[in-house]
Amino acid sequence: MIVGTAGHIDHGKTSLLQALTGQTGDRRPQERERGMTIDLGYLYAELEPGVGLTGFIDVPGHEKFTHNMLAGAQGIDLVLLVVAADDGVMPQTREHLAIVELLGIPRALVAITKCDRVEAGRVMAVREQITDLLAPGPFAKAPIVAVSSVSGQGIDELRAALLHTQNQVHERSRAGGFRLAIDRAFSVAGAGIVVTGTALSGVVTVGDKLALGPSGKTVRVRGLHAQNQTAEQACAGQRVALNLSGERLELAQIHRGQWLLSEWLHAPTQRIDIDFQLLPGERTFEHFHPVHLHLGTQDVIARVALLEGSRLHPGERMFAQLLINAPVHAVKGDRLILRDQSAQRTLGGGQVLDPFAPARHRRSPERLAQLQALALHQTFEYALPLLLNHSAAGLDPLRLERQFNHPRVDWSLPQNVRLIDTRQGPLLFNVQRWGMLKFTLLEQLARLHELEPDQMGPDRDRLRRFSALPLERSTFISLLDELLAAGSINASGPWLHLPDHQVRLSAADEILWQQLQPLFEQAGFDPPWVRDLAKAVGEEDANVRLLLRKLARLGLTHQVVRDLFVTDIVLRQMAAMLLQLAQENPQIQVTCVRDALGLGRKRCIQFLEYFDRLGLTRRLGEHRLIRPDSALANPGAT
Repeated sequence: MIVGTAGHIDHGKTSLLQALTGQTGDRRPQERERGMTIDLGYLYAELEPGVGLTGFIDVPGHEKFTHNMLAGAQGIDLVLLVVAADDGVMPQTREHLAIVELLGIPRALVAITKCDRVEAGRVMAVREQITDLLAPGPFAKAPIVAVSSVSGQGIDELRAALLHTQNQVHERSRAGGFRLAIDRAFSVAGAGIVVTGTALSGVVTVGDKLALGPSGKTVRVRGLHAQNQTAEQACAGQRVALNLSGERLELAQIHRGQWLLSEWLHAPTQRIDIDFQLLPGERTFEHFHPVHLHLGTQDVIARVALLEGSRLHPGERMFAQLLINAPVHAVKGDRLILRDQSAQRTLGGGQVLDPFAPARHRRSPERLAQLQALALHQTFEYALPLLLNHSAAGLDPLRLERQFNHPRVDWSLPQNVRLIDTRQGPLLFNVQRWGMLKFTLLEQLARLHELEPDQMGPDRDRLRRFSALPLERSTFISLLDELLAAGSINASGPWLHLPDHQVRLSAADEILWQQLQPLFEQAGFDPPWVRDLAKAVGEEDANVRLLLRKLARLGLTHQVVRDLFVTDIVLRQMAAMLLQLAQENPQIQVTCVRDALGLGRKRCIQFLEYFDRLGLTRRLGEHRLIRPDSALANPGAT
């Protein structure tokens, strides 16, 4: 069990721990000189022989060192709230109590100290103050013990209460990756760099490799202590000291606030969505207000973007997004504290819902529904179905692993969840949602066919833009590939269309084509240029060009070069002529084609190069050969 003290300055927290454990702790010289706790102090003792070591964290009570108190409050199992009988409830008593309530610490004991200095009536009055203070919160039924560190009064009763609580503390789950928030770093002669902290999750073993700090530097665990004893392994809920080694690792690189993590958990973030609660005694909180964020042992500056309004009134809760000025680490369920910009007051706190919050659409109904699901369900298994119901673009499994500190090997996915492979990695989708995306895409393609009956269909990127599905390109391609594989969509070259779609000309295009056809028939093997066709029918060049390109997609014309088109009938006649020439001489010369078609050399080369592109002929030097595998060379196969 890890016990942390809380309470106002000079209320006897350090003396009480000495009376309980018989130890003075690891106080620093300047603390002994000033007679007050400035930084965190740690000691370990057996409350009773054979029950195992209990870790005690002595925190400073002075308001100037509240940030140090917050660094020690993470991961404790029980708070020992200390109130001096002569002073009673004081400002830091209230602030420390608010902090431990916001941090979700599950249990509390209250010690009324310095009882040897006051009359019994005063002790009763302070007891009533404490009862009134605790009544509205989760510690309303916390035991209250009157003690004196000088005379020993009540110390045995307090120790018994601690032992009783220790028996109720359940061992923390060892599931998930190892996480430790560093609260101290120092060098030990002959050993090297040592860091300490409370293990918040997972297991660490001598020899393990971990990621250090926001840079993710790889370090190795050379040795460790758990609960102040040499060990080969440490787990969640224990005070841990780790002896680290690493390439060019220096003590100056390590400081309080950094994290030691399993390497797969390393994912620094600067946007976190939280469930934010403002303390009842605070003033109205405004959107985008700057704050001090205390997360783990880290203290950084952030701004709070309120997601459900522009103001939060005292005592109320609201979803909010933290925009942080430095990289931090968090997983869902982590508790945090927000203090004002000058670090003078505790404003409130919250619980991390999503450490990888989106920058866009953060107030959309879908996003707020996701946050509601995260707030309602603590575990991955219960939250996942609701998250998928409100995630049109799917969920990244790697992000979920890190968000919940829940590795994929331990997942048991429901039957209505699919893992979709994309070029950017796998995504999780609700089966019904994936099916609805397919249905919507087919609907939008049918709508596009109605709008453009004279087009074969869009290419992939145009279809993605037109359908406006909320999918990344790689996910859209996976959706499209499934529809293509199932035959629900066909591809003609780059053009996508429904299987029963037939390209149709508009009424105006039909009229124009009827005017152009005689001109092509009269020209034979020497079709006119687009500008000549347009002039002949009194139409704009662009309109004629557009129509001939549409006809090319229908297979009625062929674009030989820019602005030179030939009808499919004439092209096939040319192909038959080439096949006949090849029977006479397999090596077809340009001069032979020129004589057969009655055209100039330049025009003949344009046609021959087009036949090369179609695959009927293949150029070898100054002559051409017929490709035997060409569809034009085997009319019966077309």
